[in-house]
Amino acid sequence: MRPVAEGENVIANACESAPLQVVCNVSETSEFWLKGQPYALQNMMNFDPLAEQFIGGTVYQAFLSALSYHRWKSPVSGTVKKAFVVNGTYYLENRYQGFINTDSPDPSAPNDSQPFLTAVATRAVIFIEANNPSIGLMCFIAVGMAEVSSCEITVAEGQTIQKGEELGMFHFGGSTHCLIFRPQVKLEFDFHNTSPGLDATNIPVRSKIATVMK
Repeated sequence: MRPVAEGENVIANACESAPLQVVCNVSETSEFWLKGQPYALQNMMNFDPLAEQFIGGTVYQAFLSALSYHRWKSPVSGTVKKAFVVNGTYYLENRYQGFINTDSPDPSAPNDSQPFLTAVATRAVIFIEANNPSIGLMCFIAVGMAEVSSCEITVAEGQTIQKGEELGMFHFGGSTHCLIFRPQVKLEFDFHNTSPGLDATNIPVRSKIATVMK
């Protein structure tokens, strides 16, 4: 029922989610710790050769609460180049301070370790070659947080998809996801009157999340 954002230079929100952060000039590799973790493209993308194209690019990350709509929608129209699930780790102890904000009324509430989870948790990685050459190859990564290790991809490699069509889904709990763009893609983000961070509110799925600047 959510309308799809119109315009070939408009990126649609892939999930009903709250923006966490936008990071530019992302690195190929990184040292690891929990809070304040920088992104490491090779780890996020499971050392896929396509990761090299995104060095120096932009990562947009947002999180889904346990009660959010949990299906993923394509942010662009194009062709699925690769789609695979990376088996990762997950944690059972919700009181572990390194991962969970115990001050939150929701024991699965996201926190500053979300970027770290993009490199170690179970995740679905979907590379899409956008029809718009100003976007080109981009990547969607769905990350299972806490006990959410069920990342189901519902598209196939080589499939043509339209912006707003389903890519896959989570099956339980709170989760997080990333949109990753190559360094030559310049974006202006629209946060819909919320500020990125742990107190952000949901942006409707399939609505405009960014515009490609020419």
